[in-house]
Amino acid sequence: MKINKKYLYITAALIIPAGANADDNVADYEIIAQKLDESRNGLLAETGSSIYTFDQKAITNLPLGQETELNNVLLQAPGVAQDSYGQLHVRGDHADLQYRINSIIIPEGISGFGQTLDTHFADKIDFLTGALPAEYGYRTAGIVDITTKTGAAETGGRSTITAGSNDTFETNQEFWGSQGKLQYYFTGTYDQNDRGIEPPTPGDAIHDDTKQDKEFGYMSYLLNDENRLNFIFGNSTNRFQIPNNPGQPQNFTLTGTPTYPSQNLDENQYEHNTYGILALQGTRDNLDYQFALYSRYSDVLYKPDEIGDLIYNGIASRDDHSSFTNGIQNDYAYHLNDAHTIRAGWGFSYEWARSLSDSAVFTTDAFGNQNSSTPFSIQDNSKKASTLEGIYLQDEWKPFDKLTINYGARFDQYDAYVSDNQISPRLGAIYELTPTTKLHTGYAHYFTPPPTELIAPTSINQFTNTTGQLANSTSSPVMPEKDDYFDAGVNQKIGEHLNLGVDAYYKLAHDLLDEGQFGQALIFAPFNYQKGIVKGVEFSADYNNGPFSAYSNTAISKAVGKGVASGQFNFEQDELNYINSHYVHLDHDQAITGSAGTSYQFGNNKLSGDLLYGSGLRSGFANTDHLPFYTQVNAAIDHKFDFDAIGELDTKFSIINIFDRSYEIRDGSGIGVFAPQFGPRRGYYLSLSKPF
Repeated sequence: MKINKKYLYITAALIIPAGANADDNVADYEIIAQKLDESRNGLLAETGSSIYTFDQKAITNLPLGQETELNNVLLQAPGVAQDSYGQLHVRGDHADLQYRINSIIIPEGISGFGQTLDTHFADKIDFLTGALPAEYGYRTAGIVDITTKTGAAETGGRSTITAGSNDTFETNQEFWGSQGKLQYYFTGTYDQNDRGIEPPTPGDAIHDDTKQDKEFGYMSYLLNDENRLNFIFGNSTNRFQIPNNPGQPQNFTLTGTPTYPSQNLDENQYEHNTYGILALQGTRDNLDYQFALYSRYSDVLYKPDEIGDLIYNGIASRDDHSSFTNGIQNDYAYHLNDAHTIRAGWGFSYEWARSLSDSAVFTTDAFGNQNSSTPFSIQDNSKKASTLEGIYLQDEWKPFDKLTINYGARFDQYDAYVSDNQISPRLGAIYELTPTTKLHTGYAHYFTPPPTELIAPTSINQFTNTTGQLANSTSSPVMPEKDDYFDAGVNQKIGEHLNLGVDAYYKLAHDLLDEGQFGQALIFAPFNYQKGIVKGVEFSADYNNGPFSAYSNTAISKAVGKGVASGQFNFEQDELNYINSHYVHLDHDQAITGSAGTSYQFGNNKLSGDLLYGSGLRSGFANTDHLPFYTQVNAAIDHKFDFDAIGELDTKFSIINIFDRSYEIRDGSGIGVFAPQFGPRRGYYLSLSKPF
């Protein structure tokens, strides 16, 4: 195993602010912090929506524990389907996820191969879907709200090393503690392996190395008994080789290079994300509030193999997309009386997005045939500022003990390549039919703006009569999506340990948003369908009884769209004609998605396992076909040692894809699918973790 000689140092200088008294009562500070945590949690309503929670026990019970990437944690929730490159699809939507840290929105970054957020810093992850209350806007397929670890516990830390298959080496450091009125938590992770991206072949990946590092910090300072100041920052830097597919036919000729084997290509992608949050949060009398400023910079750079890309694709593009977003978020909850809690808030964000593309191409004749083997360069650059603002007001009303109704509305305004707005009413209710049976239902009118950072207007005419010529010359602007969303479900508790749930949903969409990879770089391009229909039902079961726990989720879904309303130049004309006259399955539509897991603790040992099932994503012309079903089973055994010399040492031995089942996530066909991708083969991993 090759280990890169890189060392990750995290140094935290903690100084008691002026005026702090060394004799301050630490226990009192912890009580105040806990009260403020409860106040912050009360800012958000959940009435009418479905919520799935991963606490520390659920995260550590996963076969890779806290070393599990965040997207793989979320795959264990109902209705979440996996795609290649770490993409997630919830209830028939492409991405459309909103990530929050301590209830504060993290602005969107440019999508790529790597994960920006690290599971290590999560104390709890709440995953909300369905008909969401009015405070949730913009990205509404699912809300991922991460509650961070803090320094409320005694000062300490943890060092973890993981090594195993695919030349994997990962190290993580955590530090936490408190000093007077100050609490802090820091973590950093470095990871390298030779299977960074799902490869286009079922066996060993070729040219697929990755090196990734992630850093995160949280600091909280108590200003007084009612207010605190929170500072959160994070960074991720991910470097990927693009895996090669050997034996591909050469499609174009290049002067001076008669042959160039496809297994020798050297394409690379670099991704960088940095974000920060400064928040004032507090409670006074009957009012809870949080005022937050946030900022995020995101950059994705694709560096082609100019010779290879020209020979195989007829175009070699160096693409650099970047985005810088700054914003404000305010949330308030006023407890009017026992029957009414009024919640309101507003937010504003400003994004500056830039796209730089330098493409080498060949000239062609009137019939599209290459007529020169000497390439020339075309530059296609763009930049755009966008603004997004929203305001909401809602009332959580309890007319009597067993019924809770949440009603309200929000208004959103989006200005970028188009300007649009919407008033979105919301209604949700929970009714306790019996002490063990709860019914919930909801309606939401959604307004989903397109991801500005992914929109790169192409100068179509520049590529005419070249090997980079687009499929057609139509290019309508990408529009916000507008939905009517209905949700209803029931939760039934059986005995003290078993919980069952059923949830059904139905969405009617206008200008339904989707995304596709229409070139070598993994920078998704958004487009709209004129109409969309998404519907499904989910079944869940959860059992907890002392040392034994188990869960199971099954989702049945159908997502279709009709008529391409924007980004038409990405489609061949025959496919475009078919979609304009037929409802077609969305490329991420999967009929059946399942997940399950179990764990058993005995003494200092724990056995755990989970599985994923998918009936296959869409493929073929206009997504008229789908891939075969697959099942991936993972397992782990943990043991906690207690040595006299070094103290506690936690060990975990994990096996991913126990049965070594080879399966395709994508076969390279379908709408917006560029290349085949295969799921992971069997892998063995050993983690050693030492608290201090």
